[in-house]
Amino acid sequence: MYIPKHFEVTDKKEIFNFIEANAFGQLISSVEGNFFSTHMPFLVSENQSSLIGHLGKQNSQWQSLNGQKVLVTLQGPHDYISPSWYASPGVPTWNYQAVHIYGVCKIFHAHKDLKSAVDTLTKKYELSFNEPWEPVYRDAMLEGIVGLEIEINDIQCKYKLSQNRSKQDQLQVIGQLKASGSHKLAAAMANNT
Repeated sequence: MYIPKHFEVTDKKEIFNFIEANAFGQLISSVEGNFFSTHMPFLVSENQSSLIGHLGKQNSQWQSLNGQKVLVTLQGPHDYISPSWYASPGVPTWNYQAVHIYGVCKIFHAHKDLKSAVDTLTKKYELSFNEPWEPVYRDAMLEGIVGLEIEINDIQCKYKLSQNRSKQDQLQVIGQLKASGSHKLAAAMANNT
């Protein structure tokens, strides 16, 4: 990913907080010489050394993943930025947050590991509900998926949030984003100014 210095994020804690908050992304690999992408949620391992997920066995991507170097892309809030929002001259652009994670994928089939991965993922997202659903899966359901673990080799993080603009321009962009309903991107910019 192209990352000019003023948009680069290197703080490990910030990066993993972003990954946890924006864990639905794209798993990109090669299948028969072509790029292949699956949109899916990921979990970060406790020691932050790998990503964990699962694919349905009907998704042919899994068959070529074991041992392959893959790319996972995660994206946060994003929106168009009009040059009319600046006090000084500018060009149309897009503000966004993104992480690219590179690693080697390993497939796993063990029932207890699949159950653990699916239970953990489900519990993570059920916590936001007033009455969380308790994961209960029949063996046949788990037999329809394969687990994957991606050993993280490299992480690139980019927050393109008008850091190359004046403070006045940044504040005006934040105001315009709020007015247009892009509250998450406005909050990300406010936290970064």
